[in-house]
Amino acid sequence: MKLDSVPLSLSDIVQTESQPEQKDNVDIILNNAIAKPLQPVVVDSPKKQESLAAIFGTTFITIFLAEIGDKTQLSTLLMSAESQAPWVVFIGSAAALITTSLLGVLLGSWISSKLSPKTVEKSAGVMLLLISLMLFWDIVNS
Repeated sequence: MKLDSVPLSLSDIVQTESQPEQKDNVDIILNNAIAKPLQPVVVDSPKKQESLAAIFGTTFITIFLAEIGDKTQLSTLLMSAESQAPWVVFIGSAAALITTSLLGVLLGSWISSKLSPKTVEKSAGVMLLLISLMLFWDIVNS
C-alpha cells in the first residue's frame, strides 16, 4: 500500500478526553499572554564610552559631508583660482576652519556643563527650525 494513496483529513482523527483539556490550557496561556504583554528587562549597566577612533570617525564623516559644496568650499575654490598661491589659500582656509571648530568645541563643552543634553538638542532643533522659516520667508518675499 502506498502512503499517498490514503487521504488524511482532520475529521478522521478521533479526539481523546485529554485533548480538549490541553486546548483549554493553551487558550488560557494565550489569553494571559495577550492580556499581559511581555515587558523588556532593563538592566542598569554603565553607559559604554565610545572609542576615540569611533568619535573621530563620526565627527570627520559628519563634518566632511556637511562641508562638501558649501559656501566655504566654494569661496576657497574661487580664492585659489584667482590667486597665484593656492597653498597659501589652503593654509588660510584650514586655519579658519580649525579656529571655528575650536570655538564650536569650547562653546559646546561649556554649554554641556550648564545644560542637559536634551535641552541642548531641543534648543538646536528650535534654532534650526527658526533659521529655516526665516530663509523660507525671505524666499517667499523676494
